[in-house]
Amino acid sequence: MSMIPVCEPLLDGRELQYVEDAIRTGWISSSGTYVGAFEAAFAEYCNVKYAVAVCNGTAALHLALTCLGIGKGDEVIIPDFTMIASAFAVCYTGATPVFVDADERTWTIDVSKIEEKITARTRAIMPVHIFGNPCDMGAIEHIASRHNLFIIEDAAEAHGAGYRGKKAGGVSDIAAFSFFANKNITTGEGGMVVTDDENLYKKALYYKNLCFDPDMPRNYIHHDIGFNYRMSNLHAAIGLAQTEKADEYKKMRIRNGKLYRQYLKDIQGIILQEDQPDAENVFWMNGILLEPERYGRTRDALIDLLRKQGIDTRLFFVGMHRQPSLLRYGCDGSGDYPTTDNLAHNGFYLPSGSSLTEAEIQYICDVIREHKS
Repeated sequence: MSMIPVCEPLLDGRELQYVEDAIRTGWISSSGTYVGAFEAAFAEYCNVKYAVAVCNGTAALHLALTCLGIGKGDEVIIPDFTMIASAFAVCYTGATPVFVDADERTWTIDVSKIEEKITARTRAIMPVHIFGNPCDMGAIEHIASRHNLFIIEDAAEAHGAGYRGKKAGGVSDIAAFSFFANKNITTGEGGMVVTDDENLYKKALYYKNLCFDPDMPRNYIHHDIGFNYRMSNLHAAIGLAQTEKADEYKKMRIRNGKLYRQYLKDIQGIILQEDQPDAENVFWMNGILLEPERYGRTRDALIDLLRKQGIDTRLFFVGMHRQPSLLRYGCDGSGDYPTTDNLAHNGFYLPSGSSLTEAEIQYICDVIREHKS
């Protein structure tokens, strides 16, 4: 039986044409024209002034934090329910990530619990638009303004998502995207920093390229510690082709989300992520949260059953407060995070790629429905 993959890239634009052009002309490093073209196209897509392409999404987060001057002794508030790259990027700066539990409906950061985690060392809030569902950015902006904090959007999963008429990436001081193979827009590996602040943009250009000053002749004198976070022209060529079809891919993902909601409704013991009010969810992943007592099977038993029926899945993230690496680093893992723990213990992704057919989604949901005990 062939397997329905949990997520595979859709490369049906001019990716091959652009990559062949880059190879034919010999521009395969970060100096080719596709890097600038991709940055300009993605900035326009996000309705922001500036975009800086980098090698991956984690690097984009680290670069964004560095541009804001986040460093040793500082604290950055992040959701407990997120990919660990969010926390690692903070650790790379020498700062400490501070965790906030997830909202039980939207699975994004619970804004009602942010202020209790703010201290004199807090410098920024890093909301993560989990699975493409934007956070309550209005409430976060209000808190950040009251406490004089930066906002860094971790928009790795939210290409094209919206909040009150603004695109994800444009509702903060600076934001980071990932273009990993399973993202709505992909370059295979890659990331992007976006901002409307010219000063932050110039810092991103500076730090991402070993602190070569982009406005000065290259004299090989380096005044700061920088990073080699450049994106190659080959990856940017793919990214440009993907961005040209970004609205089409977004519609596909939203269609997937609506179909899952249609076919999974009224199944006892199956809980779906709720949309954030005033926001547009782009359904990077379609996850379900199981209530084992009501559904009649455990999460792991259902995953095993789906695998036997040719349906691939992935587990949800495990909470940051339970990560040995972060606890050894010095993060505070004490306290209760009931929503995150429930998501980690009972949640998983269903297949979510842009090219899924309605028949495949209906089949997946039929299997879930038919095997409820």
